[in-house]
Amino acid sequence: MVMAVIASEDNKFMEHNGFDWEAIDKAIDYNKRGRKIRGASTISQQTAKNVFLFPSRTWLRKGLEAYFTFGIELVWGKERIMEVYLNVAEMGRGIYGAEAAARELFGKPASSLSEREAALIAAALPNPMRRNAGNPSGYLSYRASRIQSLMYKVDMPEFVKNRKVKKKN
Repeated sequence: MVMAVIASEDNKFMEHNGFDWEAIDKAIDYNKRGRKIRGASTISQQTAKNVFLFPSRTWLRKGLEAYFTFGIELVWGKERIMEVYLNVAEMGRGIYGAEAAARELFGKPASSLSEREAALIAAALPNPMRRNAGNPSGYLSYRASRIQSLMYKVDMPEFVKNRKVKKKN
């Protein structure tokens, strides 16, 4: 699950200090064009928001999110940030955390998820209220395939490299 989330949500997770400035610059440029809003929050920022803050799109919330992101990056290691993220992220309607998502969507513990199942859950993360990893649309299946291809191309943390991943469904 960790590999899928890093590949999907924050492929520079191990390289940044909580903020991916390049992604933020790209999102600002994209959003200036007036199309659909594009985000650039890292896993650390999402963890800060999910643990300490409220769900809204205000400058106040973003400022507080930056403050808490700086704090968790200073105090917690990357492994702890990922652990907390995987336990609090909304992964479906009323489903919080990877363990709950694995059991609800695939009827098994998160440790038994296949690479594909983990990629499907990760693919739904940007909008888990609209995307259902348990009954994926064509778009979600496509995103999951892209995530699977990235899982071995992205720099993964040491705490992930030695874990075995189930390749089959």
